[in-house]
This record gives sequence, structure tokens and C-alpha cells, in this order.
Amino acid sequence: MEGMRFKGDEELVHRVDAAVQAGSKEETTEQIANTLCEMIRSGELQMPEEVLQPVEGHYARRLMYRSPEHGYSMVAMTWGPEQGTPIHDHAGLWCVESVCHGAIKVVQYELQEDEGDRCRFSEEDRIQAGIGTAGCLIPPHEYHTIRNNCGEQAAVTLHIYGGDMQCCNVFEPLGDGWYKKIEKSLCFDKAS
Repeated sequence: MEGMRFKGDEELVHRVDAAVQAGSKEETTEQIANTLCEMIRSGELQMPEEVLQPVEGHYARRLMYRSPEHGYSMVAMTWGPEQGTPIHDHAGLWCVESVCHGAIKVVQYELQEDEGDRCRFSEEDRIQAGIGTAGCLIPPHEYHTIRNNCGEQAAVTLHIYGGDMQCCNVFEPLGDGWYKKIEKSLCFDKAS
């Protein structure tokens, strides 16, 4: 298995394999979200101890699994206190994100205007997500921020992408409600 072993990994892979064959992106992501909520809440799915350790200066991305047959990937992200993302997309991939440890704040955005590398967004929703919750992002509704704003505790989220997300676009504020689109390469951190 490419990635890291974790409690419940084989059952999760089995269930995600079935979900990616379900048909539409909506059906696939709904099945995966339900599976993650069920397995995390029951304790059947748990991240390994080394994933609970944040990385200084940025949130950590750790590859947990990559499906050679179906092409999806599972990435654990560890968020130290106040670590987060700018507004970003998911490079056109569907994604299901779940909270395994701690809590995070998610702000969802909708693209209102796109002028080359300049974009304008509207804030659509703010969600405080705790252990055993999951959300789905399906393009074109894929813009959001994530932040650990829960004091001194680290948070861990598990992201299941409809492919291997090696880059995405991040959006830096220009002022007057506009953002500059910048392509960002993504890499994996080592577990401590």
C-alpha cells in the first residue's frame, strides 16, 4: 500500500473503491462522506500518532493512500494552532474532507467574476467542523479556506481527492474585493 498505514485503512479503501464506481460525482462524494463520518465517529478509523504532530510554519500534508486502480488519493492534513489556507481551489477535482482530530473552521466561497488571473468571490457559508464531520467539494463549487482556530490543539483532517492533486490555485487579496490567482505546487511532508 502506497502511503501510511492507519487504523481502518483497508475497510476505508474497500468502501471508497465501491463509491468511486457509484456513478455521478454527487453519489460518489455523498457515499464517501457518509463512510468517513460513520468510521470516524465509531472509532473504526483513526490516524496514526505521527500524523497528529504539526509542522512549524505551515499545515502538513501527508500521503495516506493512492489508488492505483481508481486514481483517487487520501491525504491527511495536520493543522497547528492558527494554521490555515488562503482561498484555494482543488484543481478541478472532487474532494471529501473530514475531521479526524480537533476542529477546523471552513469558509466556502463562490466565484463571481473571473478576469484572467483576477477573481472576485462571495462568501457563501462558514462552518465550524468537529470530529466525525465531513464535507464535499464538487467543481465548480470548490473554493474555500480552512483554518484551525481552536486554541492550542492540533487538528487533523483527511481529504479524499478524485485524483492526485499536485497543484492548485490560491487566491491572494488585491483589495477592493479582487484576488490574484496564483498556481501553487503541492508536496508532502514526512511524518515526525
